[in-house]
Amino acid sequence: MTLKRLILIFILTPIAVLLAVLSLFNSWQEPQFQSRLELYQTNIALQAQAWQSEDSNDDNLQAIREAILGEQPLESATKQYQEARESVQTNLDKVNNKLAQLRSQPEITPIPPKPLPDVPPTTKTSKQGQQQLQQSLKQLQKLLAELDLRLGILQAQQGQTDTALKTWSELQQRSDINPEFGQTAAVLSGLWSNPPRLLPNPQEPIQKNLEGWFRSTALVKLYQLQQRQDALSAVKAAQQKSAAQAVIKLAVIGTIPTLAALIGLILLILLFAQRLLKGKASLLAQNADVPWSTPWDGETVLQVFVVGFFFMGQIFVPLVLSLLPIARPIGDVRLQAFYVLLSYLLVASGALLVLYFSLKRFFPLPEFWFRFRFQDNWFLWGLGGYCTALPIVVVVSLINQQLWQGQGGSNPLLQLALESRDGVALGIFFSTAAIAAPFFEEILFRGFLLPSLTRYLPVWGAILVSSLLFAIAHLSLSEILPLTALGIVLGVVYTRSRNLLAPMLLHSLWNSGTLLSLFTLGSN
Repeated sequence: MTLKRLILIFILTPIAVLLAVLSLFNSWQEPQFQSRLELYQTNIALQAQAWQSEDSNDDNLQAIREAILGEQPLESATKQYQEARESVQTNLDKVNNKLAQLRSQPEITPIPPKPLPDVPPTTKTSKQGQQQLQQSLKQLQKLLAELDLRLGILQAQQGQTDTALKTWSELQQRSDINPEFGQTAAVLSGLWSNPPRLLPNPQEPIQKNLEGWFRSTALVKLYQLQQRQDALSAVKAAQQKSAAQAVIKLAVIGTIPTLAALIGLILLILLFAQRLLKGKASLLAQNADVPWSTPWDGETVLQVFVVGFFFMGQIFVPLVLSLLPIARPIGDVRLQAFYVLLSYLLVASGALLVLYFSLKRFFPLPEFWFRFRFQDNWFLWGLGGYCTALPIVVVVSLINQQLWQGQGGSNPLLQLALESRDGVALGIFFSTAAIAAPFFEEILFRGFLLPSLTRYLPVWGAILVSSLLFAIAHLSLSEILPLTALGIVLGVVYTRSRNLLAPMLLHSLWNSGTLLSLFTLGSN
């Protein structure tokens, strides 16, 4: 056995596996992004429920409104906020426990990194870890205060005034919050007290610490008590405008994916029916048992993924980027977006270079390797694959939510995309997720890994294993099941079409749909 093989198999590979396992374990205690996304959807639904058509007796419009918002939007929103508050409180307790542990163990603690397109990580000392946890603690405390302000308004609007006053009173008594949240809670308590109490300059904290439906609801209450008819009319007019926009957002977010999923469900039924009726002459059976001719062995596969994907992405590129004169943490959203794109391009370039030099001695490659054919039916395979992936991944995600109960971590890029309202930053995020990621990941996982595995496994086995590794590479436990399901569809599309353009299109459509939904939810 050569020295190179010894180092690769017995040193580099165990290190990569160990750090990946540690990173997955750490993600177990992190909140899922899905919970924050649901709050954004809830906020838009609250804005939309204030919408009133010019003809209030129009039964069709009322039916549309109920279909989009449900029969009890306020009750649903209250439940959502109560669950979110419980989750934040749980995470707050965990951060406090972690801080206590770090203070008692000051030695250097390595924190495993996450793969791109996340922001590249660095190794942190115990002191740096404490600083990060302190920052997380402040963010959670702020989020908890914001949830309590909003939850109180929801309770008050449903006639639960005593409960709302108690919620705001408990918020004012907490010593860990910013005083401005306590001031806002005092203003809200005064508005809904019996008799009402108007504090000095009540409009300022409402404008500063509330937004959307919550802000307009509090301002309506304030202006009614102040008998400011002009201001009241302006707020109600703005509320109706925002409500109409919110209805459109919810319709777009809900209608397009639902239609695509319905088409996908019909396609799945037709494909399986065709498979039963036509057997090996069906589309699903096309190339289903035909492996690739693979001239290299497992050592080359390990070399590409351990050296090219892992060490290039987790050690070399983060080290290079750490030398850039950029203040951490990065505050400017455009700089964050550019940093993520640059990181991803560097990692992809490095991994593809390792792939090229690993396979160079096998050139020319056998037929069907890394095949790009524009004059083919790749577009139909990619579009059809996207539609069929939707109902499959949605069902798996619902099961996954029940398993993890809001924990298991998520890709930070999703949070950045949701909260960014800068057009340039959104364009850069879109370039990363919808162009760079599908190109690089499909070449690596479908173009190289899946066909390489057919040397040792049947095609269906290679699809399953490559899909699982594709999901694990994202290093978030909560994403393993949904991404494995998506990877299986990508693998089936590639093995049947034998054209990398097909899974690249599917992958791009998937990421584009996710980002467009986030952009819509996060926009004003």
